[in-house]
Amino acid sequence: MKLIGVDVGGTFTDLIITDTETEQTAIHKVPTTPDDPSEGAAEGIRALCQRSGFDPATIEHVFHGTTIATNAVLQHDGARTGMITTAGYRDIIHIGRHQRPQNYSIMQDIPWQARPLVRRRHRHTVRERLGPPRGEVLEPLDEDDVRRAARALKEQGVEAIAICFLFSYLDPRHETRAREIVLEEYPQAFVATSARVAPQFREFERFTTAAMNAFIGPKVRTYVQRFEGRLREAGLTADLHIMGSNGGVATAATVAELPVVTLLSGPAAGVLGGAWAAARSKRSKLITFDVDGTSADIGIVIDGRYSEATARDTWIGGYPVLVAMIDIGTIGAGGGSIAHVDAGGAFKVGPQSAGSRPGPACYNMGGTEPTVTDANLVLGRLDADNFLGGEMALDVAAAEQAVDRLADRLGLDRLEAAEGVLTIINSNMANAIRAKTVQKGLDPRGFALVAFGGAGPLHGAEVAAMLEIPELVVPPHPGITSAAGLLTTDLKYDQIKTAFQVKGAVDLARLGDDFAGLGKELLEQFAADGLGADQVAQQRFGDLRYVGQGYELRVPFPDGRLDEAALEQVWQAFHKQHEQEYGHHFADSPIEIVNIRLTGVGAMPKIAATVAPAGGSRAAARIKSAPSVFRVNGALESFETDFYAREKLPQGEAIEGPAIILQKDATTVIPPGWQTVVDESANLILTAEAKGNA
Repeated sequence: MKLIGVDVGGTFTDLIITDTETEQTAIHKVPTTPDDPSEGAAEGIRALCQRSGFDPATIEHVFHGTTIATNAVLQHDGARTGMITTAGYRDIIHIGRHQRPQNYSIMQDIPWQARPLVRRRHRHTVRERLGPPRGEVLEPLDEDDVRRAARALKEQGVEAIAICFLFSYLDPRHETRAREIVLEEYPQAFVATSARVAPQFREFERFTTAAMNAFIGPKVRTYVQRFEGRLREAGLTADLHIMGSNGGVATAATVAELPVVTLLSGPAAGVLGGAWAAARSKRSKLITFDVDGTSADIGIVIDGRYSEATARDTWIGGYPVLVAMIDIGTIGAGGGSIAHVDAGGAFKVGPQSAGSRPGPACYNMGGTEPTVTDANLVLGRLDADNFLGGEMALDVAAAEQAVDRLADRLGLDRLEAAEGVLTIINSNMANAIRAKTVQKGLDPRGFALVAFGGAGPLHGAEVAAMLEIPELVVPPHPGITSAAGLLTTDLKYDQIKTAFQVKGAVDLARLGDDFAGLGKELLEQFAADGLGADQVAQQRFGDLRYVGQGYELRVPFPDGRLDEAALEQVWQAFHKQHEQEYGHHFADSPIEIVNIRLTGVGAMPKIAATVAPAGGSRAAARIKSAPSVFRVNGALESFETDFYAREKLPQGEAIEGPAIILQKDATTVIPPGWQTVVDESANLILTAEAKGNA
């Protein structure tokens, strides 16, 4: 079976193709086409098939990671969106929770007020009302109100409409009927209901998530349709699956209806790819470190399980999002991050990025600002003649000119300024890792750092040294690890229902019925994708809290019949998890089940394991020797450094730093005080001396 993984990043589009029977694998990178990412992706697929000798018509699956949804939110570049909501609740998505994101700031930015997903003039109310706890109809839906609202929004030129009613998570009937009416009046509109997008309590978060789904809906739907069309033009008849933020893939049809599930699509694939590569080297406690042209993404994987974000952590661009999501920390730090002196005279790097166009100054595509890539080139850590496997030449003089302008503003020489750029960006990335480890009670020194992305291996060792992490793992194809991660996952869907039951008064029959109802909905979703019940594995979870708490922890529920013994396992698991998360638990406090969840997984074909070639020699791998600059014991020092071709390195032979290892999709830096070896799984394993690392 032949599979393709395509991950579209801010600077490059990464591609990998594999034959699961012959285990033949090939990779490719092409510049991202910002105006229409599907164009560059399709062209990359066409070129990859040509280079590797694969017939496009024989490709059976295309797995795709995309930033379309995320960028639409971050750039506030979505559709003109309207909302139809319950009378009296027009301003829920503006008011929020009366919680200031920054308690003590008088100049803070509140995104949902400064940049509303739905402007107030486009929010219309209708008469209807359901009541808790079971969703009884207190006031019937006024269908005439809905028709008037739909017509008004159509006249206002709205492209997408979110329908958000109070307590619809208890019973979606009013929202479902309102959607039918809106589509009768305005069939061209993209219509989302909060009960379909996020069927759980918390009106502000649910309304905002539904509004975001509508806001990005037309753009994502158009992109998916265009990408499918380009695949057909390239001769592919393969099924298209798109990476979701929950660590699984979804069909194109599902994503076209629920685009909000693709937020953090690419970074999620990176976590999976990094974990897959490191598992081949028998590493089980991992910090994934994915650095591309615009951002650095950090994930935590322990014993094959990645951490998932909770309701209080799922924010995109400052907006709360109630969707299942891998817990990923993201900062604006990458190869294209621009170094600058701000208005107060501070030396900063990022979060602004030069992107793919105009790109870093050394790309010779019109960029003039000094970037992290320019700094690496000036310090001799990149080979100008061997970038992208020699397919792209870097302009050293342009990089030097850009860094010199920065150096003049700072009163430094060229090398000090360039090294300062790397020190700042590395510190920023190390702090992002601390936020996901130290601040959550995890000691990073007990983990391996898995560095990938186009720039991760460039910076991984120095970032690890800042955190006293003794080991770095660099996957076989670090620059396309996210694309490879797409080929390691399965079809995955989540269902959720708000339950509200308290320990000591749990209605076991109702709880069982609720899980059964979710199971039916889940299997219907998989059936639409062509999978039967016997092909779907199901996992049950609950969001639990002590009565009176504001947020929940996710706890697994045992399989089989739910009885008092099964619930006791759940209560004890919650106490244990609360202890791990907060350092204490309350054994005698009542526990509340807030939401129940059901996750379904349908197996998909996967990439084969990579194996390092046994041959090769250090002499054959050596390309050249050239000066490179590192800071050692507080001072800059130039070293005559050997550059190696990674594919020719021998297995098991240690290479002492400083050294630079080149391959098409990434460059790996081994600083002084570090060494590396190629292991049996084709990973580079970098280790540091106990003391004295620069």
